[in-house]
Amino acid sequence: MSAQEERDARTLPPALYDHALRLLRESPDGVPPRRGYSLPQQPEPNEGALLWEEAEIAIRQALNPLPVDSTTLHHRFARLGIRGRHAPLIRSAVAGLPLPAGQQDAARSLGRQLTRTGTTVPAVTVGLALLIRLGEHEDIPYLSTLGLLREFTRPAIDALDSLDHQSAASLWLATYPRRDELRPLIRALRTGDQQAIRTELIAFPTTPRFVSPSAARRIVEATQLPDLLGQHPCDTALFARAGRLLVRMGGSCEGRTELLAYRDALTLYESVVARADLLPPTLDHHATLLSLALDLSSGAGVLLDWPPGRRAALLASLGWLLAEPRWASLANAAVGEAGQRLRAGWIQRTGRQPFTLPATPGSLRVEVVAGDPVDREPVETRILLDGRPVVPAAFGRGPAHSPEYLLDDGRLRAGPEPHEVQLAEAYCTEGCCGALYVTIRREGDQVVWENWRGLRTMPGSRDPAPELPAYRFEAAAYDAEITRAETDRSWSWPARTVARLITAGLREQPGLLTQWDARRGWISSGFDDPDTTVVTFWYEPGLAVVKPEGNPLQFRWIVPDDGTPPQAQAAAALRRLAREDPKSYGRVCGGSRERAEELGFPWPDS
Repeated sequence: MSAQEERDARTLPPALYDHALRLLRESPDGVPPRRGYSLPQQPEPNEGALLWEEAEIAIRQALNPLPVDSTTLHHRFARLGIRGRHAPLIRSAVAGLPLPAGQQDAARSLGRQLTRTGTTVPAVTVGLALLIRLGEHEDIPYLSTLGLLREFTRPAIDALDSLDHQSAASLWLATYPRRDELRPLIRALRTGDQQAIRTELIAFPTTPRFVSPSAARRIVEATQLPDLLGQHPCDTALFARAGRLLVRMGGSCEGRTELLAYRDALTLYESVVARADLLPPTLDHHATLLSLALDLSSGAGVLLDWPPGRRAALLASLGWLLAEPRWASLANAAVGEAGQRLRAGWIQRTGRQPFTLPATPGSLRVEVVAGDPVDREPVETRILLDGRPVVPAAFGRGPAHSPEYLLDDGRLRAGPEPHEVQLAEAYCTEGCCGALYVTIRREGDQVVWENWRGLRTMPGSRDPAPELPAYRFEAAAYDAEITRAETDRSWSWPARTVARLITAGLREQPGLLTQWDARRGWISSGFDDPDTTVVTFWYEPGLAVVKPEGNPLQFRWIVPDDGTPPQAQAAAALRRLAREDPKSYGRVCGGSRERAEELGFPWPDS
């Protein structure tokens, strides 16, 4: 070490790990604030700041060769101008470092020095990135504490995920959720009080608003729920909560199916289903068990590593239970608040779907599955190839498309010309995280699915997504299955049917909207109220004379269910569109405030 490096070492600020430890000890109940602690102020001058490409080169230079002590790396980063803003580049560079077996012990030792004594964001980032690859059990307490600093939370969780899922989940829950309702559980987890953990685990709401699929998995991991169930074998409230969290993990609202990332999913399924008959027969419990059955039948639950015949046995067990009169009669007797009525109708329509096997099993199966409306789960067109749902298996970033998209428009039909079909889109948009495509073509007496596109890496992993082969189907059987799926409306409910019929009517008579300088937009059942039909359209002045001017303005028209047959409701809506300008009863819902004011329409307040 040079004389300058020795002087730098004597003037380094306190270690960031020590800063996190001090803040934790000063926190009430040892619970950090939401989003974790802030770093001590370390101003970064903008003068002479490296461009992104320059920073990449400088980082590679600083890491080659990998130093044996932390002080040398601190000095290199300072000399080369590497700052905290370059942390993403540092993580990427360390992830790609070649580390032969003979160098791994030295790299691990450096990672420990940096995480325990590092004083700058770049240096600690290198330490965390090294321990993501090389960490061991003794690193867990240091990672758990350092991860309480918000700049280091994500890499610390990544490192802990490969060492100890409970510690990773506890850190995730302590820093990421923003709901106050989870704070008592977080306090119980920090203290390790098992009775308090059990009490708080069954106390918080588990609706999607409060518990996302990610949060559900982390709660199950942090509380070691399978072990907790083993300690309380007759605790029906705890088993009901376990079932509810299992359902939330299988939800697709975030795109990624957290169920597949949970290593003890089989154990939890076994525990919940084996004791399902202990649950009191309520509408909420019925919905939980039916949701689990749908997942075991055609959802991500199919993809778990089941022993031969075990998934079918659990599914059959749920089918027998829910067919018992004390359970089957619940949906018929439901009255009261709107959520319960929605759920009762869903159970009446869907209650036997997961237990009804296809009459002629084949390599292609198309299942339209409507999820629990109280959870606002989407309606999916689940496509099973050789018994496996292809979207969660090969894509995992969003649910399969709706039946209106894939079936009503005939996209899955095999015509004389090959055509590409988008089966699913990432929940955030295709431009952000992609979409899943396949090309469908007819070849003599066969239909071929090939040229899969959009497969990159699976969520939460650097591993590439599995490459899908070409699938061949006997054409007559394929056509029969697609026709069956297109004509099966047993999953639908009045408002959804009204939306489909209005869409079909506007497709046949586009002039109903064009006469008002409007074109069709999104039409479906309401998200907040599934018993309403939502019709959206775009207003473009001049469209009727094929000379649209300016940016379009989007309107929304809400059609309530009046109790008459869906065909009558749709016909009445189409007649109104023919007679009355829909801008007079629709409300602006998209476009821009400036355009709305220019055209004389009020902009929505929220």
